[in-house]
Amino acid sequence: MITITPEAAAQIRQSAEAGNAQNMSLRIAARREPDGTFVYGMGFDDAGTDDTSFVSEGISMLVANSMKDLLDGATLDFVEISPGDRRFIFINPNDPAHASTPSSGETV
Repeated sequence: MITITPEAAAQIRQSAEAGNAQNMSLRIAARREPDGTFVYGMGFDDAGTDDTSFVSEGISMLVANSMKDLLDGATLDFVEISPGDRRFIFINPNDPAHASTPSSGETV
C-alpha cells in the first residue's frame, strides 16, 4: 500500500508526541481534482469501518477503502526542500505529476 521512509517515520513520531496522539493511527488521504492533479492530506485519527489499516516503519496507518487505488504504491518521505525547509512529500506512481517528473512529489 504506502511505504514510509525512516525520515518520515521519525517526524511522524515527533508530531504524534507533540500532539499527544501516540495511540492514534496516521490517516493518509488523497483525491484527484477535475484537472487530474492529486491533493494529499494526513492527520492522526481513529479507524472507521471503511478503512484499511497497515504498518510501515512501525507507523500504524489508515486509508479509506475509496482511496486505496489512488495511494497504492506511494511513498511518504520527509525531505529538505531548501536549507531549513523540511516537508513531507508523496512520491506516487498513480499521480500524473509523478509520471511526468519522476523526482517530484506533492508537499503537505
